Amino acid sequence: MPKVRYIFLWWILLVLSTGYHAAAQGLMIRNYNVKDGLANATVYDAVQDKDGFIWFATPTGVSKFDGKRFRNYLKKDGLTDNDVVKLSADSKGRVWFSTLNGLPSFYWNSTIHTGQNDSSLHVDSRGQYMQYMFEDYAGFIWFLNSDNRIIQYSGRKTTYDKLGAKPTDVFYFLRNDTIFKPLQQYFNLNTLKDIYNPNQKILSSCPFPLPRNVIQRIRKNPVVIINNNLYAYSKEEVVCFFNGNEWGIKDEISNICVDNDNLWIGTPRALYYMKGFFSGERNLARLLENHYITSLLKDRDGNIWITTFGDGVYNIPYKNFYFNYLDNTNGLYSHSIFSIARDPKTGTLLVGQNAGVLNTIDSNNRIRQFNLDTTSGRNSIVTILPYKRNEMLIGADNGLFLFNIARQKASLLKPVKTLKDVDITPAGKIRVATKDQVISDGYSVGVEDDLITSVTSINDSAYYVGTSAGLLYGNDALRTLRIPGTDSALHRSVKDLKWIDGHLWIGTSDHGLYVLRNNRVVKHLSTADKLVSDICQQLYYDGIGRLYLSTNKGVSVIDVKTQTLIRNITSNDGLMSDDTRGVYYQQGVLYIATSNGLSYFLDDKMPVDTMPPAIYLNHVRYGDSTYLPGKQFVLMFQRKASFEVEFGAIAYDLPDLVEYQYNFSSDTSSGWITTMSNIVPFPGLQPDTYQLQIRARKYRSNWSQPMVITVTILPRWYQQWWARGILILLGMTLVAFILRDVIRRIQRAEMRKTEYNRRIAELEAKALTNQMNPHFIFNSLNSVQHLIMEKEEKQALNFLADFATLMRQMLNNSRKSHISLEEEIAFLNRYIELEKIRFANVFTYQFVLQDDLKDYTIYIPPMIIQPIVENAIKHGLAPKNASGRLEVKLVLREDLLYCSVDDDGIGWDRANEIKSGRLVKHESTALSVIRERLQIIKSFNGNVGKLEIIDKFKSGFGNKEGTLVEILIPIVKML
Repeated sequence: MPKVRYIFLWWILLVLSTGYHAAAQGLMIRNYNVKDGLANATVYDAVQDKDGFIWFATPTGVSKFDGKRFRNYLKKDGLTDNDVVKLSADSKGRVWFSTLNGLPSFYWNSTIHTGQNDSSLHVDSRGQYMQYMFEDYAGFIWFLNSDNRIIQYSGRKTTYDKLGAKPTDVFYFLRNDTIFKPLQQYFNLNTLKDIYNPNQKILSSCPFPLPRNVIQRIRKNPVVIINNNLYAYSKEEVVCFFNGNEWGIKDEISNICVDNDNLWIGTPRALYYMKGFFSGERNLARLLENHYITSLLKDRDGNIWITTFGDGVYNIPYKNFYFNYLDNTNGLYSHSIFSIARDPKTGTLLVGQNAGVLNTIDSNNRIRQFNLDTTSGRNSIVTILPYKRNEMLIGADNGLFLFNIARQKASLLKPVKTLKDVDITPAGKIRVATKDQVISDGYSVGVEDDLITSVTSINDSAYYVGTSAGLLYGNDALRTLRIPGTDSALHRSVKDLKWIDGHLWIGTSDHGLYVLRNNRVVKHLSTADKLVSDICQQLYYDGIGRLYLSTNKGVSVIDVKTQTLIRNITSNDGLMSDDTRGVYYQQGVLYIATSNGLSYFLDDKMPVDTMPPAIYLNHVRYGDSTYLPGKQFVLMFQRKASFEVEFGAIAYDLPDLVEYQYNFSSDTSSGWITTMSNIVPFPGLQPDTYQLQIRARKYRSNWSQPMVITVTILPRWYQQWWARGILILLGMTLVAFILRDVIRRIQRAEMRKTEYNRRIAELEAKALTNQMNPHFIFNSLNSVQHLIMEKEEKQALNFLADFATLMRQMLNNSRKSHISLEEEIAFLNRYIELEKIRFANVFTYQFVLQDDLKDYTIYIPPMIIQPIVENAIKHGLAPKNASGRLEVKLVLREDLLYCSVDDDGIGWDRANEIKSGRLVKHESTALSVIRERLQIIKSFNGNVGKLEIIDKFKSGFGNKEGTLVEILIPIVKML
């Protein structure tokens, strides 16, 4: 919203030759200017369209105003010229723009229509300005230009026209009022003489008060302005109803506005307001001194709009006419008011201010000023109470004073320092509360640590005292102060007290309002109960059942009987300030003292605007495109695009308090969503039809009827059902191909696995065939036979048992794909032990195991290590003439088992030299089987095995003899 400047322009009322005196009152006026968004500070004209917008014509375009935002239109937006001098609104909702180039144009359905985009407006203006506009009862628009030429707009075309044989002027339209309706309220003319209407009567005398028939004619017929006189015009007679000279207006009248019983007159030098003119009141106020008034407009809500030459637009809200204002600009000493009261007999109003200044306003509205004693510094008047006949009791910071109404004189009754409150008992006894003591007749009672804020009497002898630490009770007999009960509410910081019909009302500093009966809390009211604030500044009881709570945010009115809130009164309702210090009520008039002046008004006529605001759609955005307002939108789907709605409400009073609610059919949340923003985005809408409802309300109004927008998001081709069907079919085909490929892969893998298993079986069979050399078996049996013959039956039996166990282990292992390392070592131990016996213990052996092997369970393919050990014994150690040594070493290397078989036999090369052909074939077959098994394992699980045979003598091991065989075996490792 544009920042609004509030200007207090006070009614400086004229003292007329009749000696009439009128009340001095204030009127609050808002100003809108360029900094608020107005197109130019010079404004020629104003009009309200059918929707409720206010339009302003300026030299640099037109401004459309909703109460919060200006939308400016220039030539680049479609105007025929930026210099717009007059505006008119017809019955169809079109706003017509009159420019100096004479080309007709209008705004309708969110578009400016001109001859360039609307063929019905093609016309040659011939350089003449459109001076007046009329609308006939068929809806045709008639222009009268500055050359008295007539131009007709039928809605289909614009043509020059001629009405009758006689020359046409403005009087032709005025006297044919049954056909033509003027689209302006008044006409500035040079003469009243219509030469073609000789029977027309002209009544130049201006009666006052106006007869009823003249008032009716003014409200029904157009007004003609000639110099500074006003006439009600009809074809039968022209009646003068206002003579400016008789009212002290010497300037030429440029424009007028009829506002109920009030008359507004604009001149090149000032604005004049005649309150109650049509009801016979003679009140004249001169406002906006030295302002050139260019036009006046009363909108549908009753607000008055004043356009000026060079000073922007002024607005007087309708409700400000119900309020009267006083401050230091129109009679009071100060704008900061602390107390207010009225003498019930004479009606004199007393206004207490700072610096000990008291203003009085008598029944004739004469304001007088009195200065109380200020010798001791600050001396604000904090309380004013009716006392005795023609006397008012006045409590100031530095003393208690008596003011005599009849003699208009103030006198010091009692010097008191830091006075806080004064109370009068039913019998007329005075109690004074200072910051640290309560002073009654003949005695005083003090408080040591706490600050006293208020005092109220129960009767002539008992009273309550409010302090910063809570509530105290006192009476004249005991002359002491004590806490009256145990309720925790009694310890709240008290600001003011009122005793009403057996109930004590306590206004606190920050906890709202408490009600006590018999020293117990029976009611607590706070902001949770809709109080305007919890910070009390003063309590006032009007004597007829209503308690007024003055706070820092306005006034709350409480029903004493029901102890409920009646209403709140704030600056939003018309107060000069929310910082209220006191209230006074008498005979229907409510006075409210604020830090910015005194507001007073008829309490039962305070305006309450319950009409909801008109809501409108500004535009819609989808992606990078913007669309004009409408009720239905059909849009093509865009990825990652946000649908955004910008709307507003027409509210000229308190536009910042307008709130909105919207409901979107696709929204998963239920109910209405409330927001203060006028822009609502909806990102990621999918193709569908949506319904958006938007409504608004302003201060104290109901919700408006919702504006309904239907939005259809159309799918792209790839979102259509047939496209989706094709995509699904293609997807299914692709899945079928993938599944077929997967199945084929699985089948090939199964075939490979089968082949692997078959090949492994073959290799294991070969390994089994090659693992145990037939010579070993035959020799073992021979050894058993030899032991039997040598009568070594026991040793023969042990040998035969170990041999049988070894054969059984070999057969068991041959049926497994993997065996544990422990099983392999046990098998090798038994095999080597048998070989030692068979070879008469010609060698020793040992197993070397890495410690890390103990942390895991290791599984290896069977029948891989034993053929190597067998070769080492048979071809390395057995042919050796001396005893030999065999070492089997096992080490873990990640996912491989390193195994080395080291012997100190005759060596690999020498052993090959003495082998027979059969033995060579057996050895080569066993090693080739091991290599092939390692290769197959690698092809299936990726682990690389290795077999390497090293002749130590030829391979750099010094003079060492023997063979070292190294093998890396793929394993399965488990914790």
